[in-house]
Amino acid sequence: MIETLSSLIKDAMYAACEAGELSLEQIPEPHLERPRDATHGDWATNVAMQSAKLAKMNPRQIAEVIATRISDHPDIDVVEVAGPGFINIRLSPVALQRVLVEARDKGADFGRLDIGAGAKWQVEFVSANPVGPMHVGHGRWAALGDAIARVLTHAGYTVEREFYVNDAGVQMDTFAASVSARYMELCGRESEFPEDGYRGGYIAEIAEEIRADEGDSWADASAQEREAHFKERAYKQVLAHVEHVLRGMGVEFDVWFSERTLHEIDPESELTAVESTIDTLREAGYIYEKDGATWFRTTDFDDDKDRVLKKADGSYTYFAADIAYHKNKFDRGFDRVIDLWGADHHGYIKRMEAAAAALGHPGQLTLVIGQLVNLFRAGEVVRMSKRTGEMVTFEELLSDVGVDATRYFFLRRSTDQPLDFDIELAKEQSSENPVYYVQYAHARICAILRKAAGAETNDETVDIAALSRDSIDPCASLNLLETEAELSLMRKLAEFEEVVEVAATQLAPYKLTRYAEDLAASFHQFYTQCRVVDPDEPELTAARLYAADATRIVLALVLSLVGVSAPERM
Repeated sequence: MIETLSSLIKDAMYAACEAGELSLEQIPEPHLERPRDATHGDWATNVAMQSAKLAKMNPRQIAEVIATRISDHPDIDVVEVAGPGFINIRLSPVALQRVLVEARDKGADFGRLDIGAGAKWQVEFVSANPVGPMHVGHGRWAALGDAIARVLTHAGYTVEREFYVNDAGVQMDTFAASVSARYMELCGRESEFPEDGYRGGYIAEIAEEIRADEGDSWADASAQEREAHFKERAYKQVLAHVEHVLRGMGVEFDVWFSERTLHEIDPESELTAVESTIDTLREAGYIYEKDGATWFRTTDFDDDKDRVLKKADGSYTYFAADIAYHKNKFDRGFDRVIDLWGADHHGYIKRMEAAAAALGHPGQLTLVIGQLVNLFRAGEVVRMSKRTGEMVTFEELLSDVGVDATRYFFLRRSTDQPLDFDIELAKEQSSENPVYYVQYAHARICAILRKAAGAETNDETVDIAALSRDSIDPCASLNLLETEAELSLMRKLAEFEEVVEVAATQLAPYKLTRYAEDLAASFHQFYTQCRVVDPDEPELTAARLYAADATRIVLALVLSLVGVSAPERM
């Protein structure tokens, strides 16, 4: 619709110039936006004010010229000039009714855009250290990253999902030492637990599994051998569990990238990826030596200070590995790389942007920083698991609340806001629970369609999509849909494409959940005020069923973009 209105306004301005009503050498591209006050119409443009200086005319006069020329178009109901020269446009019922047809014709492709033009984008998210169970914050990144990938795909991008496995470094050694200490305790041997070790109950569980499978055979081995063995076994065990939990949530990754590979020597260059990356930066003039350490001149890219990549003791910093990892990403041909990180990484943004720019990819790295999740149960803060007395894990939350509610609640707020997650509200089957409210709207429409078609309400084999195709009149008289509730529902459906574009360009899936709730509210109002199935009004019934089915399709689509199911019965 934006494209249609934009073309209409430009054509009117060209015609006005030819008629001598305007004097413009160049017609500006009209900027269209939704008025804050819905009573002002569906769309507004300030194109008259954009043109005033060049046309040497009062912007209200320009607006009047444009309004007069577009007012007779069949897609426009009312055009008004407001304030200093805004043009407010209200769409005609004909234009709104066309949205119903488009939604039913396109189905899952409704609102699909090509703003991405097939550009290759990567979304890297979750990337939890494989040293223990995921916490609820990881769950939020899982929902967010997957939803971002889904909406970007719908907007025309080619998207790849990646999990960066932090399987190298000190935390892995500490993890192995922790498991080893618990194993030795089970074998009745004395063992000093690492001061900074992982103390969660899951460490003892891993040790018990190892002992059950391999007995006490490792008790007499050297600590070095035992920890090396336990590191590999336990790490793979945790990683497999992480993958299992994520798959159960409906999140699949295209690539699981191992940090270890960055430290492996390439036979051809005889260098690791980290060493090779530092050489690349050195050749570009961004590396220098000081106090026995190797420094990256990130201040050349507005960072507040330069950063160490190789310490005086010869070890590499995490930042060095991160740069090598991102070089690998760009070498794979991604046009844009998106990283989802926790709030504790906020200070990392400038240095990573500097790294991307130094590698020749300025502006191609987007870092999304998310805030924490606060768990509540009936208004009371939840910090510990009822089962273990330790931190509530993401897996526990999924089990308690369910996949749909968990994903939906994680996506209801912008990532830059802390999320208060009320467990009891998420489980509640009432209109107070937003995901239940939206899913119930979809299920209610399915019930209406079954009833209208005379299908058995208890027959769970009924295919709603096939039922709607077979039972709804494709030539229904949509011009009968003229009440405010009907028009409001159609206006809301007409917003979907715009919502997809905003959610994709701003990497903001919460725009989708907000829209889902607004659409459900519009449908509930329509259902309350309009009798959908009326035996005395067969033509009106056909039109309203058509509108209801279009709403069903869009509700299911928006829910699918956030990874939530659209149940046909509730």
